[in-house]
Amino acid sequence: MASIADVSNRTLAELISLEGRTAVVTGGAQGLGKGIARRLAEAGANVLIGDRNGELAVQTAADLGSKSSGKVVGLAMDVCDAASVAAATALAEAEFGGIGIWVNNAGIFPSIAITEMPVEQWDEVFAVNARGTFLGAQAAVRAMAARGQGGVIVNIASLAGLNGISPGLAAYVSSKHAVVGLTRQLALECAPQCIRVLAVAPSFMVTEGNMAMMQQDPRIAEAAAEHIPSMFSSKLGRVGVPDDIARAVLFCASDMSIFMTGTTLVVDAGESA
Repeated sequence: MASIADVSNRTLAELISLEGRTAVVTGGAQGLGKGIARRLAEAGANVLIGDRNGELAVQTAADLGSKSSGKVVGLAMDVCDAASVAAATALAEAEFGGIGIWVNNAGIFPSIAITEMPVEQWDEVFAVNARGTFLGAQAAVRAMAARGQGGVIVNIASLAGLNGISPGLAAYVSSKHAVVGLTRQLALECAPQCIRVLAVAPSFMVTEGNMAMMQQDPRIAEAAAEHIPSMFSSKLGRVGVPDDIARAVLFCASDMSIFMTGTTLVVDAGESA
């Protein structure tokens, strides 16, 4: 059985560096995904941003690429479609070489009461959040195993993947529990190939998607204030921002976390404490 490296003699700069590595970030055109892509590129990785909004993905890639040492490209990508995921994988390998990091970030979170939710809406949430994570992980494992140099998969879960949260989010909560479970199982299956699998579980973060959701439906903001106080404050004195998650993902993707797999890192400013 292959084993991961002992990095005890490497410097901190060497441990955090992603120079020469290729990363794929799904849902990377804005919000958490953009923040994650920015930090990975800053650490030296070449990054492919996949997003269902292909035009915005290309714009974001151009912006980030102009500010980092790593190269960044963007393309339209549907994480629910195996062919689209395969095409993104092929492009990343053609542009940059073998994939060493894959971040499953794409997700949706409609707020609909369980008594009113159409089955089609439930299925859509699971298609993006659970199936999309599975398809991305599957593509990553295949690419990394074929290359034979290991790698890291980081799944963006949620505090909702560990607890129930506000009313109306049954599908989201259920799908994120699936992501946490998949992370554990993938870690078990992929360890022999030195492929590490971790999850990061954020609480509420200030992103374009979250702000738009609350503006469209004031009931969501009201429920949030009652059921998720950290949306407006936290034990650490402020609300979370995308870079709070991006730094955690960078830790997971780098050799700083080389002896970790199967773990879900909670980033919630103490909300669950």
